[in-house]
Amino acid sequence: MTLQQLEYFLATVQHGSFSAAAEAMHMAQPSLSEQVRRLEAELGVALFQRVGRGVVLSEAGRALRPHAERTLAEAEAARASVVEVRELRGGTAAFGTWGTSRYYIGVDLVAEFRHRHPDVRVRLLGQNSAQVVEAVQTGALEAGAVALPIDDRGLEVHPVLRDELLYVSTAPERLRRGMTMERVAAAPLIMPEATWGVDDPTRRQLAELAQRAGVPFEPQIDVEDAEAAVELAWRGLGDTIVGRGLLLALWPRIPDALGWVPFAEPRYDTFALVWRRGAHLSPGTRAFVALAEERLRTLRRELEEHPPRRRAPS
Repeated sequence: MTLQQLEYFLATVQHGSFSAAAEAMHMAQPSLSEQVRRLEAELGVALFQRVGRGVVLSEAGRALRPHAERTLAEAEAARASVVEVRELRGGTAAFGTWGTSRYYIGVDLVAEFRHRHPDVRVRLLGQNSAQVVEAVQTGALEAGAVALPIDDRGLEVHPVLRDELLYVSTAPERLRRGMTMERVAAAPLIMPEATWGVDDPTRRQLAELAQRAGVPFEPQIDVEDAEAAVELAWRGLGDTIVGRGLLLALWPRIPDALGWVPFAEPRYDTFALVWRRGAHLSPGTRAFVALAEERLRTLRRELEEHPPRRRAPS
């Protein structure tokens, strides 16, 4: 039994004869009649009785009719739901982000996506790149934006943006030259991403640098939020390390008392888009990934001009 056979069966019911049904469906009458006969052969019953030049339903045909109508209606609903997703008139974009992404792409990205595709739902999840990577690897999320390095097993990794790390302080004497890990180890340090620790890509990078320099990497204050780390540094409780992208987002609120310098050997957070290798992304998520890349490339151009790599505290 096929959907086509059920469609021909119902057309014959509607038009009262094989020839009239075939004409309405713009096909040859023998082809339609043959499909109905095959359906009858499979079911083992006659579905129609001949009356003059037309046909009427048999008892078996009357029993089949509501099931055929319901089956074709459900098939059409299934087709329409797929078309809605394909044409971005429905579905869900499921995407993961790193913890501070709201300062880089978060709110603007969602607002622009909803403006372009108002009928597509958005699930924007994630507190840290390590969490996002695990969710994408297990299939809980289709794709995400993360900071490198990550465990990239089974993933496609598409780097898009490098964000230079800056050392932020209110102490002019610690900002007179490019920062080194030896001097970081001797300073009072405040670091975000307390929950994730060295699983956080920025902390992981700094810890590896400290290890190679033979010095400890031990923040005196651990907080969850990068903005909180910047505020505590402004209050003189220590220094912090953040990307230029974060400073750009906070620029109107950064007091003059805060200054910063790059590392003597420049260090960067690299942000990338990831998805499972060989995966077929849903249309909504694919559109979200494309827009995320567009936003990150725009931010990359903005960071070429602002904020400055160095600023002395007033």
